[in-house]
Amino acid sequence: MNIGGKGSKLYYGWVITLTLAITETISWGIVHYAFTVFITPMEAELGWSRGEITAGFSLSLLVMGAMAFPVGHWVDKHGARLLMTAGSVAASLLVVAWSQVTNLMLFYVIWAGLGACAAAILYEPAFAVIATWFVRRRGAALTIVTFAAGLASTIFVPLSDLLLNTLGWREAILTLGIFLGVTTIPLHIILLRHRPHDMGLLPDGDVQHEDQPVKATQSVSLSGALHSPFFWMLTFAFSLSYLSAAAIRVHFIPFLIDVGIDASTAAVASGAIGLMQVIGRVIFAPLDSRVSGQAMVSGVFGLQSVAMALLLLGASPLVIGLFIVTFGMSYGARTLSRPSILAELFGSTHYGRISSVMAIFLTAASTVAPVGAGLIYDRFGSYDVVLWLILLLAVAATVVMIFSRPDPAEKAKNVSITAGS
Repeated sequence: MNIGGKGSKLYYGWVITLTLAITETISWGIVHYAFTVFITPMEAELGWSRGEITAGFSLSLLVMGAMAFPVGHWVDKHGARLLMTAGSVAASLLVVAWSQVTNLMLFYVIWAGLGACAAAILYEPAFAVIATWFVRRRGAALTIVTFAAGLASTIFVPLSDLLLNTLGWREAILTLGIFLGVTTIPLHIILLRHRPHDMGLLPDGDVQHEDQPVKATQSVSLSGALHSPFFWMLTFAFSLSYLSAAAIRVHFIPFLIDVGIDASTAAVASGAIGLMQVIGRVIFAPLDSRVSGQAMVSGVFGLQSVAMALLLLGASPLVIGLFIVTFGMSYGARTLSRPSILAELFGSTHYGRISSVMAIFLTAASTVAPVGAGLIYDRFGSYDVVLWLILLLAVAATVVMIFSRPDPAEKAKNVSITAGS
């Protein structure tokens, strides 16, 4: 069988893309989004407070951030096949262990482990794989993966709730753990591959004729990226954006309830943001090949600023609807814009490590922002100050991005040439 191999009409990169689209959707749905469904039943049976339970999830985010660099280093050196397979095995076992937990400290150990697994199976390694297999069509491949994964909450939150109501929370989590294992483990071990040239291929499925020299691709080394002022400005801009977006994303339902919208409608509104993320990613794909990464990221941050400004105009249905559309689209496009601009500027050879350094800061921002917004709310008794802060953060991210410029001379100085990678 020659599925996507040399001489095949189907480029194997698309096989990998579809594989990751499936496994990312399932992994995000179970390891990340399903958690919220089981908070209340765990409170009722185990007697733990909501703060104690959600602390486990926060711990997983911190561990995921701490594991970003070793994961990126492994993917650059060895590819994602064994890493994502091992991550899926461990995550499946840990979800099963979660279903049987009775001790709070053991619960924290399980979720710390799931944080490490999340670093190995969620977007960071998947994006590194896409950056290796695609150049010109990278935007399209990223869109396919994130389009599917963008529906993870839409699929797995109701599914988890159905299982909860049918089986009880322990059996529901046990079922999800088994499903995670039987779906993602075989797909990762059987279908993932390291680099195109390992199969006699070139990125994007380009054909290399025997009488032509091997086409070289340029990649900035990790040291070169870390010595690049633009990399740190990029990291700073994305961190500001993440602080702004994470604060309102987590507090959106409480904010709507505070302004008089009933809880069920608020939940529907929050879910609609997820759908708009998908639309934002679909719009992003064709623009990615026509617009520079810097212009694209600046536009995404600008749209996020518009969304935050809308919330200061009141809480009418029209304003909330416009916020959902603009924020959801910017949120979804931002997910694609980060790997796209990193691969565009720094290449694919060291992508995993370069991206992981940025991911450490972004994970910290995503963890701190909801807590900070909650403390500000507790201090002032309303979200007014929070709304102004998230707007200022979004505008600052846009300004930093617009006025930052990569140094071509510095980039050229730190380039390593690799063949067919």
